Amino acid sequence: MLRKFSLVAARTTWTALAVAVLVASGVAWTTYRDLDTGVRRSHAIPADAPRSENGFTVLLIGLTTRRDLDGGAPSDEVLAELHAGDVDRGGYNANTLILVHVPSDGSPATAMSVPRDNYALLHGVPGTPREKIKEAYGRAKEAEEERLVAEGGYDAAELEWRGREAGRRAQVETVREFAGVPVDALAELSLAGFYHLAGALDGVEVCLKKATSDLQFSGADFPAGRQRLGAAQALAFVRQRHGLPHGDLDRTRRQQAFLKAVLNRAKEHGLVALGPVVDVAKRNVVLSDGWDVLDLGGKVTGVRFLTLPITGHPDKDGEEAMRAAVDVALGRVAPPKPSSSKPAPPSTSTTTAPPATDGIPCVD
Repeated sequence: MLRKFSLVAARTTWTALAVAVLVASGVAWTTYRDLDTGVRRSHAIPADAPRSENGFTVLLIGLTTRRDLDGGAPSDEVLAELHAGDVDRGGYNANTLILVHVPSDGSPATAMSVPRDNYALLHGVPGTPREKIKEAYGRAKEAEEERLVAEGGYDAAELEWRGREAGRRAQVETVREFAGVPVDALAELSLAGFYHLAGALDGVEVCLKKATSDLQFSGADFPAGRQRLGAAQALAFVRQRHGLPHGDLDRTRRQQAFLKAVLNRAKEHGLVALGPVVDVAKRNVVLSDGWDVLDLGGKVTGVRFLTLPITGHPDKDGEEAMRAAVDVALGRVAPPKPSSSKPAPPSTSTTTAPPATDGIPCVD
């Protein structure tokens, strides 16, 4: 039986900081053109790939890599600020996977987080193994780079880009087949990229219900109440899951709270407040070739956030259950009725919008 989950309404224009910068309502055309001509474009989704019939669907990919788009390592100072181990720790796992479906009828978009621990067939990876869905990117990248090295004639930056393109193709195809949703475009941001984007914002205000600390893993160490976060603190804020009551669920709420804070700042001070982010985005964000982000952004009237359940396991095919959950999320079918024999247990996959004060939600 599917885990119970609920939708969360949120009047925002997107679901990730990088993409919010691109499609925020009222963005100046000259700023958009500057970004559009400077951001790296991916050809990972072929022209003959399945396409959405009643809207447009984007896959947001958040990578664990600390390296830049050419494979370069961050400085020792930045690496220390990331508090995420050495430069190659975590590899190229896609720890954040969010499907954003924008309907063509003008109704709110639906942002569906795909839990990284779902086991799925990794399409585009040699042998199509059943492993955690987050691993498709890194495994495909590694296999492609091995092939290209044997072929010869490529420098390090070209190997990195071609390997990442293979990773993007595999991740898109794997999510598409697992969730049963065509993917029309992708947007990618790395761990180091988020750090640089957060730094360009020069501080974002958040609110915590109580003090929390996770110095061993994320580096988080925050007092209770409202506070302004710098780049390293912002990264720790959205990465922490150890020591939180609901682990990954609370981390999802924090990411939403951070985005709300960014958009609230833009609302109060105008999009000029996001201006410095554009130059950083051009160096750290990857978008699908041919995707007119401004045109799509104009069609977004709001976003409903939800977290899909974990249906795939090492010895169990979760594709059918995941596709059923997506059908419910997109309103294609009615949600299953809870059993009347006993109360349903609390869901571990539900994302609930925290209460907000002056546009700043307080979270765990």
